Amino acid sequence: MKLIPRPHYIDRIVKLIDKGVMLFLIGQRRVGKSYLLCLLREWLSENVENSNVVYINKEFEISNEIKNSHQLYSYALERFVEGCRNYLLIDEVQDIENYENALRSLHAENRCQIVATGSNAHVFSTELGTRLAGRYIEVQVYSLSYGEFLDFRGVSDSDASLLDYLKVGGLPGLIHFDISDQEQVMDYLSGIYNTVMLQDVIARESIRNVNFIKNLCVYTADNIGKIFSIRNIGNVMRSQGENVSVALTGSYMSFLRNAFLIKEVPRFDIHGKKLFENICKYYFTDHGLRNYLSGFDLRGSIEKVIENVIYLHLLRRGYEVSVGIMRAGEIDFVAAKSGSIIYVQATYLLASDQTIEREFGNLAAIKDNYPKYVVSMEPVVGTFKNYPGIKHIHLRDFLLSDI
Repeated sequence: MKLIPRPHYIDRIVKLIDKGVMLFLIGQRRVGKSYLLCLLREWLSENVENSNVVYINKEFEISNEIKNSHQLYSYALERFVEGCRNYLLIDEVQDIENYENALRSLHAENRCQIVATGSNAHVFSTELGTRLAGRYIEVQVYSLSYGEFLDFRGVSDSDASLLDYLKVGGLPGLIHFDISDQEQVMDYLSGIYNTVMLQDVIARESIRNVNFIKNLCVYTADNIGKIFSIRNIGNVMRSQGENVSVALTGSYMSFLRNAFLIKEVPRFDIHGKKLFENICKYYFTDHGLRNYLSGFDLRGSIEKVIENVIYLHLLRRGYEVSVGIMRAGEIDFVAAKSGSIIYVQATYLLASDQTIEREFGNLAAIKDNYPKYVVSMEPVVGTFKNYPGIKHIHLRDFLLSDI
């Protein structure tokens, strides 16, 4: 299999190698974590003199014998080489019972550099937080960016390429499919969604009301970018015949977050400089899965999908993202990194004076000097004389930028 580089991640991982901490690559299944381990193994063999890499993939038959921490410890120890720089790479480590005990011992004994992947946030927050606190760094892995999508498919940046990306999403496995064949794409996304839902949500969380959590996921897909509370979600689901409590609704939403299917975006009071609790927005970690759940038709939902891909781009660039709230209106995204902030408004087209006033006017009401952007698919971009200092940028250019 040809390995296509993902330098954004490999460069970051390499900088953290041999720094005395374990590395955990976390994210939804099939976003490319296993692929990154293969890329890292290749990098280590080519760039680290006297390296010895022990690779464990729980999907391989040869690794089925490793079921618990004792077996993991013994398996690794038997394969380490005295005098070499040993590296232990483990894919889907949460499938090994009490894995954290073995990793803690190997790390404390300075046996190797550990890099592992996992697909459930709750597992890591509880097991690592209690057993490995202060000894590890998490690296969140997302589906392909627009730039990576172009590289993987070997196509150039164009309006057609952008529309393909907006529709099918960025799961790397799509490279093997004809994305113009909707049936093929739907079958692939269906398989991924069902795997995540069954393995990382229903089975792992021992869910009894399977119908409800599936309906909840579809409801979230249909309402990405809308502000609502868990109470409101519960009320809507009850109006549709689901006999569920607010507490159960909140728990089930957390299960979807833990499986990295969705991300919660809090609201931020721009004037008061504080976060609001309990009321937020939700976006999918892969907009292709969102589209699959919502009927795979961008008509009527293009602005939602644009918001979703902009949000993911900001996360990939290392920003902490919130929704801006102020008296004049809402700012789609307030993105903070290294003491700096950018503000981003997202829209499909600037088709009317009212739209222009809403998108630019809200940004103009923010009285600071941080960068402000309106991102759209409008073919004519640039500044508006009535709104100096606010940059209007095409979605294609924004998604290929290093903002």
